[in-house]
Amino acid sequence: MSVVLAMAAGLSTHAYLARVATAAGAVGPPVAVVVAAGDVARGSALSPRLLRVVRIPKAYAPPGSFSRVFDVSGRVALSDLATGEAVTKSRLARVRAGPVASLIPEGLRAFAVPTSLPVGAVEAGDRIDVLATFSTGQPHTENVVSGVEVLLVLGPFRGAPAHPGGAGGLGLDAAAAGVPTPTTLLVLVSEEQERRLAFARAFADLEVAIASRQDLPAAPGT
Repeated sequence: MSVVLAMAAGLSTHAYLARVATAAGAVGPPVAVVVAAGDVARGSALSPRLLRVVRIPKAYAPPGSFSRVFDVSGRVALSDLATGEAVTKSRLARVRAGPVASLIPEGLRAFAVPTSLPVGAVEAGDRIDVLATFSTGQPHTENVVSGVEVLLVLGPFRGAPAHPGGAGGLGLDAAAAGVPTPTTLLVLVSEEQERRLAFARAFADLEVAIASRQDLPAAPGT
């Protein structure tokens, strides 16, 4: 009886090992994949400290992934990366692209829209509508583009060291004094939207409306 039980146990172990080997062959051998060592914000330059290498079965390695930190270091993240997320070619900006071009997804353009909104009212990632009011011919207002994403917010002191008190170092607080400070929004648009915005900017007054992040339906009567 002991011999029979031993043989049965041996056969069971052999069958289990055979299944493990088959499964390992199906997913392939472990390969090196570069992942984010921590949360990485869009537009960040990937330094070695922001990256690490893990080993996963070949079948689970994302297309376009990298095996060496050296191949990724210095590239700019085209979108946010969560901790442990694989770094792939589609998530990185083009090599040697400029500071703005490196953030623009393939097939889109960055168009500058001037606005009277105060600095801080809009942040990168917000969605906006651009309205154009034509005063010639039959005056009217039309929606030029809707729900376009803000890539960057440019202001007189945004992103650069401000002089004490603002207002060009004169010791005056322009915002507190009620003096409007120009703000320009770089928005992501298609080629067709780019042409519509260029025409509207040349012949109309532009205004910006901030869209809700939740994209809720409008209340009745609005």
